[in-house]
Amino acid sequence: MKKILFVLFLLSTQLNSRADEGMWMPLLIGQNYEAMQRMGLKLTPEQIYSINKSSLKDAIVQFGGGCTGEMISSNGLLLTNHHCGYGSIAGLSTVNNNYLMNGFMATTREQEIPCPGLSVKFLVRIEDVTDKVSSFIGDAYGEDVEKRFEEVAKTITKASNENGTYESDVKSFYAGNKYFLFVYQRFTDIRFVGAPPENLGKFGGDTDNWMWPRHTCDFSMFRVYSNNDNKPAAYSANNRPYQPKHHLPVSLKGIQDNDYAMIMGYPGRTTRYLTSYGVDLAINVSNPSVVKIRDKRLSIMREEMEKDPAVDLAYSSSYAQIANYWKYFIGQTEQLKNLNILGAKKIEEDDFMEWAKSNDKSLKRLMSDYQKSYADYQPYAKHATYYREAFAAPALTKLGMSFEQVSKALKAGESKDSIDKLCKRILNGRKSLFENMNIDLDRKVFASLNLMYYQDVPKSQHPDVFANVVFAEYGSDDWQKTFDDYANFVYENTALLDSAKFASMCNSESIDELLKDPAVTYALNVVRNYKDNYEPRINAFNYDMFELNRAYQGALLKKNQNKLMYPDANSTMRVSYGKVGSYAPKDAVFYNYYTTAEGLLDKYKAGDKEFDLQPKIVDLLRAKDYGDYADRKSGTLVTCFITNNDITGGNSGSPVMNANGELIGCAFDGNWEAMSGDIAFDQRYKRTICADARYIMWVVDKVLGGRALLEEMTIRN
Repeated sequence: MKKILFVLFLLSTQLNSRADEGMWMPLLIGQNYEAMQRMGLKLTPEQIYSINKSSLKDAIVQFGGGCTGEMISSNGLLLTNHHCGYGSIAGLSTVNNNYLMNGFMATTREQEIPCPGLSVKFLVRIEDVTDKVSSFIGDAYGEDVEKRFEEVAKTITKASNENGTYESDVKSFYAGNKYFLFVYQRFTDIRFVGAPPENLGKFGGDTDNWMWPRHTCDFSMFRVYSNNDNKPAAYSANNRPYQPKHHLPVSLKGIQDNDYAMIMGYPGRTTRYLTSYGVDLAINVSNPSVVKIRDKRLSIMREEMEKDPAVDLAYSSSYAQIANYWKYFIGQTEQLKNLNILGAKKIEEDDFMEWAKSNDKSLKRLMSDYQKSYADYQPYAKHATYYREAFAAPALTKLGMSFEQVSKALKAGESKDSIDKLCKRILNGRKSLFENMNIDLDRKVFASLNLMYYQDVPKSQHPDVFANVVFAEYGSDDWQKTFDDYANFVYENTALLDSAKFASMCNSESIDELLKDPAVTYALNVVRNYKDNYEPRINAFNYDMFELNRAYQGALLKKNQNKLMYPDANSTMRVSYGKVGSYAPKDAVFYNYYTTAEGLLDKYKAGDKEFDLQPKIVDLLRAKDYGDYADRKSGTLVTCFITNNDITGGNSGSPVMNANGELIGCAFDGNWEAMSGDIAFDQRYKRTICADARYIMWVVDKVLGGRALLEEMTIRN
């Protein structure tokens, strides 16, 4: 389908919805300003986003690539979620010195712990580069679009990086109808400052995840360091705390129902313009497949983690990540059905087609083209999910898959130097893959998930290795035994698990022998089957979707040219505004907008994995020792609150700010009744769950003994 181009009037079109729906670009937030003022905002647009002056954007960072954090002092102190810092905290912990389980607080700068591999990015500026990108892409289609985009994006980013001072990224908006350049400054000397014990930072575990009411104190603290010129620098004992252009004052005034609330951060991905055909695929194929695979993987991990504290610590971060989206996809499917999102999408599409009849006859086949593309893709959709979620899950398989490039290079007759470079890359990758690997756990995952791959992917799409090796040599009526026996053979005979042997073989002289390794031959057989036979079909579907989505969203922009229409989230900075508010999810059920310390104690179960608390915390709560952090009206300690802000994954750790731009909480979750939110925002039920700033400060002060940290913050009473 021919690309649809639109002129600059599109810049003035960001929303078609009510005020608390939408993840807005800060560059264009002035277009929302009147609505934000009506809701209570006291700041100017320039105080939210400015290139030349200090603004809120200068206090917000992308944390570790997948979360958000905020500066809360002039000395580089950073606040984010506990689950965002989880991997770094686990990596710094040992069985005998477990910061994850016991909590940690650095009372001096010398006690702050460097976090290798962790970085944060500050946004410097945003620029509209639509004309440059669109004119270069022209009428390209499919893979050529990707190639041309990569070429022009490389040119644009290189010109904006100022000889390595910055790093840049060009992002597509409205499915390729708009393009913006984002310029960042990355800091890599990040040090761990403090976090609550896990039973408070993760209070409620999987049971409470995505649920309200909530009592989790989901925060962790780090510090950003710079060189003496306040610029990014590699770790050095001589570095000093970074002085941000702006930091957020912390409000201890508390929140009330209907208070203004604003969130800034880096939401990861939404598909709000997904068609009914995509919703149908999610409900019936993609989501159930992910849930089934992850459920099995988690049960294996749980069993092994409960046997050994060292395994528990090694896999704790991975388990939390897998479990989070396992439950997410359960909830999303349930709410897509409950809220009849499929039916709502069909109504939207019918309305769009009625508009197209009178305004753009070239779109008359758009929805039927969508229908055909999804029908062509449907037979391979499950295979794509199982390849990614099941086959590629074990660490051993991931390493085996990395030999695909070596195999291709050998067939192409590349030089020994090229082969050795590839081998060196694999050797480096092996270190990170196997650093915390437990062989028994990995072997069980390998056996069980490959059995699921065999059972659930259509047999006509199976790789040869299933029939020619697995069942030919280990086959029995008990399929689980078949895959267990095959897994035992692979793990007992592979050189990939022997560090010294692998290092001696992973070079141009011995690579032919390594390519005969059972783990490598298995992985490459599955990879080649997928890439030769099914990846081209999946790529063709993705190319079709790009063109169809570009046409659809471009036409929606034209249809809504006198309204605002926000773009889908794509891991770029966004602003969301709304209000603190209670809700009633079903008949005779009412949820208040906040929770308290009394509710935390009510949930407490001594010795329970999800609801236990340290004795010190229990004693403080029972004594009602809330100090300066008690709510002024009720006298209790407010733990969490909810707003109707529009957020998604990637917003974890985002600051929740009041009308004056002061920190009132830290966003950490969404609610069960609105789990369809990445696909369709629900005005009635959508809520953002936030840890109250007073709760966080109480834990820092009373539980962790970090009073000195509060003294460096700007506290508003």
